[in-house]
Amino acid sequence: MTALSFETFPPKSLNASFHLWETVKSLTPLSPRFVSVTYGAGGSTRELTQEAAQTLRKTSGLNVAAHLTCTDQSRAEVLRVAERYKASGINDIVALRGDAANGGKFVPHEDGFENSVELIEALGKVGGFKIRVGAYPDSHPDAASMAENIDWLKAKIDAGAHEAITQFFFEADTFLRFRDACADAGITAPITPGILPISNWASAKSFAKRCGTPVPADIATSFDRATRDDRADLFALTHCADLCDNLISQGVDALHFYTLNRPDLTLQVCRALGLVPAASIRNVA
Repeated sequence: MTALSFETFPPKSLNASFHLWETVKSLTPLSPRFVSVTYGAGGSTRELTQEAAQTLRKTSGLNVAAHLTCTDQSRAEVLRVAERYKASGINDIVALRGDAANGGKFVPHEDGFENSVELIEALGKVGGFKIRVGAYPDSHPDAASMAENIDWLKAKIDAGAHEAITQFFFEADTFLRFRDACADAGITAPITPGILPISNWASAKSFAKRCGTPVPADIATSFDRATRDDRADLFALTHCADLCDNLISQGVDALHFYTLNRPDLTLQVCRALGLVPAASIRNVA
């Protein structure tokens, strides 16, 4: 059975809190190996992330992976957050450099970590964490080349990271080429593909542009046509299920879904792949 995990983001209102809880409740029957909670750009949701992660850990019984970034914090402040996570029973960290709040170039805090490698090394010295990191099958926008992009991932793994989760992508071959290149570079840690079920095509295009993720012309045309013909939901389901099926057929044994706190399409994709337990199918729209 393919292992599943899901990313959520912290709520900013009471209604959003209920929505997050319903999202996690809907996904729980799929027995995820973890549910992650993101930081906003520039650490803008730092306190909300801590509260959401700790609450989910306490109330859901699931394994929760909390995002932790280097942005706008001293080393001591970042490690205090990590210690608070550990004290609340959260031992999984997604360690990231983070992005500037204004979308500009990352600038380290004067007393902070210069990059994610330094953060990973520091978490390793604290001990007791399972550390996951980001990976970029289309290359990170700050990398000069794909080779440099892969070298940077290897540095994160060598620093103590246990697993990498990729940025989303549109074609299975993008991930498979990246996986093979990482293996050729001596990376042996698991690399889990990040999957974005596209519930809003305009938002997905904007997100892809910000992340430096190329949108293949044929996929853009198909999504545009499906949106125009009021078939966007059906096409999104078909595209995402086909993408995941191609990955699984090539030996991928774990998928990480970016849910955007909207579980329905993720659940539908998992049902199409036969990954939803029979007792839970009636709960999937």
